[in-house]
Amino acid sequence: MIKHIVLWKLKENAEGKSASENAALIVEKFKTLKGNVPGLVDIESGVDFNRSAAAWDVGLVTAFNSKADLDFYQTFPAHVEIKNFIGKVSLDRCVLDYEI
Repeated sequence: MIKHIVLWKLKENAEGKSASENAALIVEKFKTLKGNVPGLVDIESGVDFNRSAAAWDVGLVTAFNSKADLDFYQTFPAHVEIKNFIGKVSLDRCVLDYEI
């Protein structure tokens, strides 16, 4: 099993929306992938409520059966569309991929 975790810090305002509006939109976009991407075993996304200086704004946790499935996900058109949107509204991101 492969876990793929991503965290983003968002711009205060981007694409005509506030950071909180864009955070909610990102979560909704990721929900559309559940059951629609071959090889994607599980996906969850959420908006941070901690708001400490160390906190990120939005998080994503996904699970795949193999690295090949993760690689396929990276180029899947619906995921690429979400990545392109996030690129416009985010300041920074961090990623962690590991095998269980």
